[in-house]
Amino acid sequence: MTQAERWMLPDGIAEILPADAKRVETLRRNLLDLYHRWGYELIIPPMVEFTESLLIGMGRDVDLSTFRVTDQLSGRILGIRADITPQAARIDSHSFPRSGANRLCYAGQVLYTRPRTPMGPRAPIQIGAELYGVDSLQGDIEVISLMIETLRMAGIREIHLDLGHVAIFRRLAEAAGLDSEQKAELSVLLQSKAVADIEHWVDENILDTGAANWLRTLPRLAGGTECLSRAREVFADAPASLRAALEELQQVADAVARRYPQVALFFDLGEMRGYDYETGLVFAAYSPGHGQALANGGRYNGIGAVFGRDRAATGFSTDLVAINTLGANGEREAGAILAPEDGCEQLWQTIARLRSEGEVVISAMPEQSDCAGDSETLARCDRELVREGDTWVVKPRG
Repeated sequence: MTQAERWMLPDGIAEILPADAKRVETLRRNLLDLYHRWGYELIIPPMVEFTESLLIGMGRDVDLSTFRVTDQLSGRILGIRADITPQAARIDSHSFPRSGANRLCYAGQVLYTRPRTPMGPRAPIQIGAELYGVDSLQGDIEVISLMIETLRMAGIREIHLDLGHVAIFRRLAEAAGLDSEQKAELSVLLQSKAVADIEHWVDENILDTGAANWLRTLPRLAGGTECLSRAREVFADAPASLRAALEELQQVADAVARRYPQVALFFDLGEMRGYDYETGLVFAAYSPGHGQALANGGRYNGIGAVFGRDRAATGFSTDLVAINTLGANGEREAGAILAPEDGCEQLWQTIARLRSEGEVVISAMPEQSDCAGDSETLARCDRELVREGDTWVVKPRG
């Protein structure tokens, strides 16, 4: 191994240096304060758990993304978390159970075995909120609203909200009599948006004419609010539970439009993201010019059943570093005050007072000077402490 190779980081693993780190940390604090004001309580789950707790039916993607190691104490397999949502579900079920609504929020690093998008990170900082014990649409509306507020606080001005409902595909699959293997095959095709391949697959696998027509139309039901009107016509004779899902989408869309008229709404009734574990409404936020979802979430009722406590659940998460990079939330950093080398007590008391007032005070070191030494540190200092008589005062630094 060469000297250069020793300091290289693995692909997809990045460090955050001071200027960006300050912005990321400021945004994290502001978002957690935002969630607190909405009644969400902070949890800090561990980075590793037994895989039986982490892999609880959250889908194949989470399973494949999870690093596994052997616990030297118990001999059992540990997982390094790739998603904090399963940990929040465990906490709601056992560590911090409540009979009614339980609002939890979190911010922490997760680790993926492989990046989820080309050139994407493998160790993002995941921040989000989960609402347990509420099965009404009001819970979904609250979580979507909080997701939008999160992006707005990050300085993302233009937001497009993508809404879908996994019950639509599930009811159509039931009407068509699809077995589990066929459902998996068709869901993969729907995820890829391969319309021609979907039509070919339907022609070869679906005998029921009505169900076949519904499934052929499904990938084309994407667009603005007119999409729901068209869907009502297409599915007029579909199962009542499917039509109820359309009504839920309409109610949520109406509520979001009233609260956030500047947010563009988009519907994708063939959306399959999270199909393995989500049970109802699914949603994702995008911004023009950025191809990947900035935040996503959905309803995943029953997630606590594996822990012995079946609960209604909905939530969202986002990559803190990604939204910090894309947003315009940073403020120009205030300058610092340079304190001279002087061991007098009065200078120390002045420095302590200024720091308590929020000022950045950098004490000069013997190696530092204007002409040699730490020029970058000195460049931060736009003011300096100067002795005037018996006191120390802050003066502009020339």
